[in-house]
Amino acid sequence: MDNISIKCLKSEKIESGACHGQFLINSLRPGQGITIGNQLRRVLLGDLSGIAISAVRIAGVSHEFSTIPGVREDILEILLNLKGIVFKSNTENVQFGRLKIQGPAVITADLIQLPSNLEIVNPNHYITTISTSNILEIEFKFEYGNGYRLASQTFLEETDNYLQLDTIFMPVQKVDFKIENIYDNSNNISERVFLDIWTNGSISPNEALKSASQVIIDLFTSLIHNNNKNESESESESERNPLEVKTRSITIEPYTNIAIEELQLSVRAYNCLKKAQIDTVGDLLQYSPEKLQELKNFGRKSADEVFSTLKNKLGIILK
Repeated sequence: MDNISIKCLKSEKIESGACHGQFLINSLRPGQGITIGNQLRRVLLGDLSGIAISAVRIAGVSHEFSTIPGVREDILEILLNLKGIVFKSNTENVQFGRLKIQGPAVITADLIQLPSNLEIVNPNHYITTISTSNILEIEFKFEYGNGYRLASQTFLEETDNYLQLDTIFMPVQKVDFKIENIYDNSNNISERVFLDIWTNGSISPNEALKSASQVIIDLFTSLIHNNNKNESESESESERNPLEVKTRSITIEPYTNIAIEELQLSVRAYNCLKKAQIDTVGDLLQYSPEKLQELKNFGRKSADEVFSTLKNKLGIILK
């Protein structure tokens, strides 16, 4: 564990300003790869924040099923196009922007007038086309948040004639990881993790990885702090009421809730386990090697694969 290292193998920009990065995490003990990979993937996808258009107000439009004379797209199409614009900002405050264009014109994201601390990642993103000399005027509301928020989750009394959008705040679009076993000359096993991160361009994969790691560090630091605080309070209570304090031990089984999908078994072994309603490692550990081989279509080869995977990935040896 002392020699653990992380290295950036690839960093590239792809279409529309999106980014891709690949990282290698080395020198992990068996079972640590899936722990680190899973934790990072969930935090990258769920806990990082971004800024997006949350609502718009279009002159002369009262609902999303309207059309505007001289504008090629209807309001629903325009709203969908607006959701594809990617922004980055150095503030978390609610901000506003404006667009006022007289046709005929092709309208793209770079024509939006923005506050100085807000920037568009994909300025050539298409919004709509005006085919006549009509004027299109739109006011934008930008909000900072994380995850995904449906338009229906916004209170109507706060809309002030705005049309609400389903808002995607997540700067990370996709995360994938792969675990490999490494054998040294003494046949000792270590693991390495290949981690791929795709972002929308508002943040680089390297920045996303640093932010996710910091979120995890802060989470466990808080747990340790609160645990120490609780222990201190328990000791004080024990001193005050030594006869009334009972000791309780809690057994933690770290692998119980891991889904069998994370074991990356072959299709045959995986399907046999699922048909037997074995969904987690905890379910799997309820079976002896003999009972496993009694499952329908689950032969010795599949059993050996499961035993080897449990040993190499999680350090579990079934006897």
